[in-house]
Amino acid sequence: MPYNATDEQWREYHVTPRYLAGSDGTGDAGFAPVANWSHHHLDEGPCQLLVTSPDQRIRIGWFGDDFELWKITASEDAASAPRWTATFNHVTPAEIVAGLTTTLAHDYDAGEQRFLARPSMYWADALKPLTDAGWIRRKPERGTVEFIAPDGQAGALVDITLSGRDDETIVLWAGPPGWGTRAEAVFTTRTPTHLIAATAAAMTDLTPVIRERHAIHPAMEHLVTLTPVHPPAPTAPRSPTPLDVRRTAVTQAVHRAAVTQAVHRAARNPRTAADLRVQAARSRTAIPAPTSADGPRNTPGSSPPAKPPTPAHRR
Repeated sequence: MPYNATDEQWREYHVTPRYLAGSDGTGDAGFAPVANWSHHHLDEGPCQLLVTSPDQRIRIGWFGDDFELWKITASEDAASAPRWTATFNHVTPAEIVAGLTTTLAHDYDAGEQRFLARPSMYWADALKPLTDAGWIRRKPERGTVEFIAPDGQAGALVDITLSGRDDETIVLWAGPPGWGTRAEAVFTTRTPTHLIAATAAAMTDLTPVIRERHAIHPAMEHLVTLTPVHPPAPTAPRSPTPLDVRRTAVTQAVHRAAVTQAVHRAARNPRTAADLRVQAARSRTAIPAPTSADGPRNTPGSSPPAKPPTPAHRR
């Protein structure tokens, strides 16, 4: 089929860096690690899908139409208030959310309660994957610390003041400011350190993610590298038009005339050594031998003149 500009919008691309890829609109990558947990599809309310651990202490909510697209919590028991909360906005790639959900599933399957562990007293432990990846620390204002990615397009903001139990203390972000361009992941005070680190590690992962072209925000295209997942199909050759046929005929006629002229020039003006020897031989043959008053002279390479016949004696 011939190429269509509409087809380009639906082509799949590998996108790097992944934290600028945006959401694919489905969230499948974030739910994949907990595919065997209970899924509750809700018809009413802002939460469209709720995935819970078997004991319902871990809850993963998907708010398909809200700015806060994901809301993940963990509680002491199914009926108690959340111990911590992590939210991801609608621009955050689901592959980064998967960094958290993968670790949650692993903690639960291990039979331990690490998903309820007290966070480290050192906030830097949560962001070690960022510093290991070369992110640079800076202090933008009093009471906060910020880390910036080498390309300047992602960062982590930490509130290092004494915070309340449910205050938002760490924010991971990516992309320029704007409702459709900046991804944000926000963690409250009591979020276990290793869960934040797992999310940060997913941000620094160099593995590209796959997106259809229309899913890339226009303001982000110059910030990402797009590599086609599949090369475009070759287009079928079109049939020549009458104009193409006439142009081909004219080109061939001009070529034949040029070849003929070249042959004639070569015949009149020999260029090779053999041609020059033949021409010289023809010139020598065409020049008459010099003569004198006593008759023709012998020249080098010429034959002596024949003797006149002896007259017969008469008796």
